[in-house]
Amino acid sequence: MIHLHDKTFEAFISSEEIDFAIKNMAKQMDDDFFNEIPVFVGVLNGAFMVMADLMKQYRGMCEVSFVKMASYEGTQSTNEVKQLIGLNQDLEGRTVIIVEDIVDTGNTIEELKAILKDKKVKHLKIATLFLKPDAFKKDIKLDYVGIRIPNKFIVGYGLDYDGLGRNLADVYQLAE
Repeated sequence: MIHLHDKTFEAFISSEEIDFAIKNMAKQMDDDFFNEIPVFVGVLNGAFMVMADLMKQYRGMCEVSFVKMASYEGTQSTNEVKQLIGLNQDLEGRTVIIVEDIVDTGNTIEELKAILKDKKVKHLKIATLFLKPDAFKKDIKLDYVGIRIPNKFIVGYGLDYDGLGRNLADVYQLAE
């Protein structure tokens, strides 16, 4: 059990399980992009740990970039995505892999897809470490999914509760 602000969280997913999921995702990507140099685009703040560990496991050549989006307040999605920091490199004709820490509603992915549509990318792939299938209602293909989880609020491994918990190696869920 850990306490962040006014809430209590219990152990949910170990760092070993996370490591295993990231290694599997990287292996799939190695196989898919062995003859290209993709651009990995991490969605900040949450995906910084996923990106760091994914890049350590990915064997091919690649470029790395980040965008910063926001859609959460406290433990609730605001259902509004605000782009804060955009891409500034030319992506025309390139394979782009969006890397998310978690996909729940899919609003951030939907917004990123709309933004990247104008950039004339060759292929757009989407990777997420965590997916909440019960919350995901968009008709968007997720190409790489690490771990499917129930629709519960989680913290750790890049995910936060009002700023706290991002640095935890394991993932915790809100205690009932």
